[in-house]
Amino acid sequence: MPDSTTAADCYRIAEKYGLHPNFPDAVRRLFEGRALEETSKPDDPIFVHSRWWPILSSSSAAQAAGKLLSKHGFAVEIDNAPDDWPYDRAAEHLLGSVHELRKGVSRVALVSAGEITVKVDRSGGVGGRNQHFALHCAQHIAGEHITVLSAGTDGIDGNSSAAGAVVDGTTLERAREMALSAHLALEKFDSSSFFEKLGDAVITGPTGNNVRDLRMLLAW
Repeated sequence: MPDSTTAADCYRIAEKYGLHPNFPDAVRRLFEGRALEETSKPDDPIFVHSRWWPILSSSSAAQAAGKLLSKHGFAVEIDNAPDDWPYDRAAEHLLGSVHELRKGVSRVALVSAGEITVKVDRSGGVGGRNQHFALHCAQHIAGEHITVLSAGTDGIDGNSSAAGAVVDGTTLERAREMALSAHLALEKFDSSSFFEKLGDAVITGPTGNNVRDLRMLLAW
C-alpha cells in the first residue's frame, strides 16, 4: 500500500519530542545518520494495477467474540474506548464498567479490542502488554466471580511465547500457594514467567494474522 508520509516527517517528529535518547542504539543510528529508507508513494507506478480492501479489523474480532459469548448466555457489551490507553487506566475503566453492568444482569461480558500501552524500563523481564494487563487486573478481582482474558490476535505478546493470559478471582490465592508474587512480577515486567508457572498463559503459537489485541471480561 502507498505511504503518503516521508522519512523527513519521522526525523522532524523525533527531534520535536526529543525521542533520540529513548531509541534502541540501532534505531538511533538510523535517525542520526538520516538513513531511513523512503517508502513508496501514491504516485509510484507500482500501484497502477493495485487494489485492496480490508477484510478484518479489531472491530471484527470484538464482534465475533461478542457473538460467541452471547450464545453462552452472557449479556454482551463492546467497549473499544481504551485503545492506546495506559494499561492501568484501561483496567480501571473496564473493570468499573463490568461492576456497573452486573448490577442489572447476572451474567455479563465486556469485550474490548485494540491495544493498550505499558512503559517498560530497561530491566524488563519476559512478558507483554496483554499479560501485564491481565496480572494487574488479577490484583483487583481477588475473590470475585470475574474472569479476564487478554491476548494478541497474532499469537505473540511482547517478547514472550504466549499470546496473553487469563486471570480470575482465584489467581492470587493460587499464586501464593506456589510462592509466586504478582506484585514482584509486575514490578520486574516478568508477567510471562508468572503465568507460565501458574499454568494460566494462553499459548496459541503465531496465528498468521493480526487485528491487534482482544480483551474479554466475564462476570457472573
